[in-house]
Amino acid sequence: QVQLVESGGGLVQAGGSLRLSCAASGRTFSGYVMGWFRQAPGKEREFVAAIWWNGGSTYYADSVKGRFTISRDNAKNTVYLQMNSLKLEDTAVYYCAARRSVVVTTTPNEYDYWGQGTQVTVSS
Repeated sequence: QVQLVESGGGLVQAGGSLRLSCAASGRTFSGYVMGWFRQAPGKEREFVAAIWWNGGSTYYADSVKGRFTISRDNAKNTVYLQMNSLKLEDTAVYYCAARRSVVVTTTPNEYDYWGQGTQVTVSS
């Protein structure tokens, strides 16, 4: 059974940093795309970043490009999202997701597995 467990969320001041982790278990994720999404109150879930498990190619939403970095540690079966220069508008629940494909997509419905989410709150 595939499990994705996020951690690392919290309260941070604008301009600060957080690192989210997503511990993946239940199978090998070779050939998968791993993604981070976020959902703010009253808004739709939106793509943040993705990484191809095998080759490490990365993809970012324009809103986080240059501030966020996605990475993975194959030995630990963990995906990370380093978030720097956080803004008030980054406040959301952040979700880790996995897609059984080598093709990256930004559409939430095209991901097969989801974590429970971790809250990130950026204060002024």
